[in-house]
Amino acid sequence: MLEDFLKGAEKVVVCGIGNDVRGDDAFGVIVVEELKNRIKSDKVIILNCGEVPESYLGKIINENPTHVIFIDAVDFGGKPGEIVIADPEGTLGESFSTHRLPLKLLVGYLKQNINAKFILIGCQPKQLGLFVEMSEEVRKSAEKLVEILAQELKF
Repeated sequence: MLEDFLKGAEKVVVCGIGNDVRGDDAFGVIVVEELKNRIKSDKVIILNCGEVPESYLGKIINENPTHVIFIDAVDFGGKPGEIVIADPEGTLGESFSTHRLPLKLLVGYLKQNINAKFILIGCQPKQLGLFVEMSEEVRKSAEKLVEILAQELKF
């Protein structure tokens, strides 16, 4: 599915969303920080958006990407560490509880300003407590996703 999504990509922005002191909520942040070490291409822009992806809207628009990937911990009722790929304007894009604005609203705004394709890669969290470690299930999923994205984003 990711391979299909990236067909025809000329410039990709990867946005990691999360809080690195809330256990599994660090999923998106951990993935993008590792990708920064692995991908060196001016066609792939990697942003650690933390808990406030809305603060990066201007940066995303200025990059004028053809594709935008959001990565975040998303509670969709799956098994801890399970990955889901979804439309960020769909039901999962409304379900974020740890961030201020739903992703659905952010994507709606971005679509008014850039002509890009959008996707959400979510991971089912196990623990979101303050100052807890990331669960082993989510850590393994983050490592696998880094490997996959490092391969798929080679331009």
